[in-house]
This record gives sequence, structure tokens and C-alpha cells, in this order.
Amino acid sequence: MKTLIKNADVVLPSGTERVSVLIEREKIVAIDPASHSVADEVVNAAGLHLIPGVIDDQVHFREPGLTHKEDLASASRACAKGGITTFLEMPNTIPSTTTRERLAAKCELAATKSLVNYGFYIGATPDNLSELQLATDTPGIKIFIGSSTGDLLVDSQEALERIFAETTLPITAHCEDEQTVQANKSRFAGTNDVSDHSRIRDVTAAVTATGRALDLAYRHGHRFHVLHVSTAAEIPLLADHRNLITSEVCPHHLFFNTDDYPRLGTLLQTNPSVKSSDDNARLWQALLQGKIQVLATDHAPHTLSEKNQPYPQSPSGMPGVETGLALMLNQVHTGKCTLEQVVYWMCEAPARVWDIVEKGQIAVGYDADLVLVDLNHSQQVRNDQQLTKCGWSAWHGETLTGWPVRTWVMGHEVYRSGIFNTDRMGQAARFDHALGGYWKTGS
Repeated sequence: MKTLIKNADVVLPSGTERVSVLIEREKIVAIDPASHSVADEVVNAAGLHLIPGVIDDQVHFREPGLTHKEDLASASRACAKGGITTFLEMPNTIPSTTTRERLAAKCELAATKSLVNYGFYIGATPDNLSELQLATDTPGIKIFIGSSTGDLLVDSQEALERIFAETTLPITAHCEDEQTVQANKSRFAGTNDVSDHSRIRDVTAAVTATGRALDLAYRHGHRFHVLHVSTAAEIPLLADHRNLITSEVCPHHLFFNTDDYPRLGTLLQTNPSVKSSDDNARLWQALLQGKIQVLATDHAPHTLSEKNQPYPQSPSGMPGVETGLALMLNQVHTGKCTLEQVVYWMCEAPARVWDIVEKGQIAVGYDADLVLVDLNHSQQVRNDQQLTKCGWSAWHGETLTGWPVRTWVMGHEVYRSGIFNTDRMGQAARFDHALGGYWKTGS
């Protein structure tokens, strides 16, 4: 099967050019092919831009154990609609993904359910070091240094030292200091004001845990990725990267702040919490300056009935895979950044961070994970149009300009303007470190 995409403005590693792209089976085989090239399908993409598929390295898809909130089928369809062709999913499911056996079981589920490419982190516990040392079918190790449930909290210094010293996979972490959070909870005991969430999970909690994790990474020479940076105070800590440290920011920490609590209430409750408008501005500047490299969604769905419980019974997290790319394309529309920068933050950089070869760029020999976007299309975000099982978005009612309209995964079209090709369900690829970061199809 050959597909020729013509007349699009294509975001290449060297810049944006109006060239044709030829796909054969799973791969990009030519950029600007000969005019007499033959294809089974010719796509006229005039007026659109072609970008690499987004790699979202932080999602929570809730399967197994919490599938009333989300599952791999619903979430991967939402990904395809949102221009995300690859996701890396967190281990805090039920049961948590803390063994190679549970990791394999997740891969088997995704092999039959996922419309897009997938990878699953293995979660650290205080006592599963051998599992972390032997795991291969995973992009890396996830540590919850604060803010977790079940057996995933790793707060003791001894356990953290051993994980950083005695494992080889890249490590990533949720960085909020547990002692600081618990002390703040005592200060605000009995509160029902959701805005206190940002006082409980405050700047000190984030900075303390991030600094602690970076110290471990430096001393043990271990690659470390800081998830969802939420405070301007963390930015100076990230400057001394020593070729070991990378970091990311999420849309809700860029675009929402504590002034939005009166309007959004518990829908805005996330871990880490949103901070001030000054943090918004300085995080955005850090992204533009390359001090933060990756933009991820931290898609963490809960039902509206769960979110509408009074604080603090309400859970933390919000959905994001359907709107993440559109939010950034809207920033392109308003002149806040360029499309090339968005492609770097959401496609190329996560591929580099997680050793994902032949993805994240439009180049000959790369996997044909591609998205056509319409930078001129304006559309309102509506709860009733969300594909995520939770059925809502914190951006409900906002109009964004710039949307993905067509998505290919491994050379096969999976989404076009509201229509899904579910025949491709289970035909995506999964990550395998044992293969050197290459992806293989099926289970």
C-alpha cells in the first residue's frame, strides 16, 4: 500500500516546505518524490500542514481497574482525534504496573484495543528493585515522590538511592515532597475550599522534591526526566542539565492559574496544583527558551460526578489528549510560538528523551506517524463532543483556531474528520527497549 500526500506545507527537520510525502506500508519512503511516482491513494492536502504524529509521554488511561473513567480503546481513539500517534502510559492503574508480568498484561490489552502506538512505564515501589532492573518492554521507570496511592509512593531516601544507583532505564518522577504536603494538609485541615489545594501542594512541595530528585540523578549519573513542571521556582534547578536532565510542562500549568478556581472549581484540581499567573508566564518563557523541552498532556480523567464531589473528596486530574495539540496550534495562530516549535516540543523532543527511534520527525526511513492540521479552522471545545469516557474538558466553551483533521499511524489512516478506521485497532506498535528503542507491531 502506497500513499502520496501532496500540496501540504510539511514540517521537516530543516524547516517547513511545500513538498509531497510518499508512504509505503509503515514507512516514509520519499520526501518530494519524482513527479511520476505511483501511489494507491493520493491525498490532496492543499491548505493544510503535515506534521509528525504527537508523542504524549504522560497519560493515565485507567485500564485495568478504573475503566469507568477511561479505557485503552476510548483513550486511543481520543488520541487519534487529537493528533497523538504514540502514548506512554503511567503505572498507577489497579493493580499498579510494578512487575514485568503486569507490564506484559498491559501490552497484551493494548495489542487488541489501541488505535495508536503505545508504551507503558514500570512503577517503582520501595521493594521491587529486581523488577526495575530486568524490565525491557518499557520506556522507563516512574517514581511517585509524593502524591500516590497504593504501593507506588517511594519517599524513603534509602529506596530512592538504590533505584537511581542500581537501575539503567531512564527515570521519571512526580515531584511533590510528601512531608511538605502532609504538613500543609494539617494547616488546612477541614477546608472545603478547592483553592486551598494550591496552598497544600505549594511551590515548596514542588521545588523540594524536584531538587531532591535532581541531586540523586547528578550523584548517580542517571538520566532523569522531570514531569509536569508547575512552578517558576523549579526552572533554575533545570538549567544544570549535565546531559542527564530533561523536563516537561503541561497545558493546564501554562494556561490556568489560581485565579481560575472560582470559575472551574474542582475541575481545576490537579497534582501538581496550578500556581500563579506569574508561573504561567515564566513557564511559557522557559519553554520558548529551551529550558523546558517537552509538552505533554498528563491526561488524567475522572467522571464529572467524581470531580463534582466537595473538596477534598474530589480527585485530582483532568483529561487532555483531545485538546493538547489544538491548544498549542491556537498559540501558533495568536503568534505566541511557531508551528516548528510545537513540533519540537510535542514530537521530536519526547522521541529524543525516551530513545524512540524513527519517530518524531518527517524523514525518509521514519515511521509514517503523521497528522494533517488545519491552522485556519476554528472550533469550540464542547463537552458533548469529547471522546474520552469522562465526557468533559476544562476548556469547554473556549474557541481554538488550529485543529488536527487527519491522522496516520504506522502508515495507515486511523482518523479523518470525525471518522475512525477501527479496522486498525490493535495494529499499532509498542515500545521495546530490548530492540534498542525500535517499535514492533502487535503483541
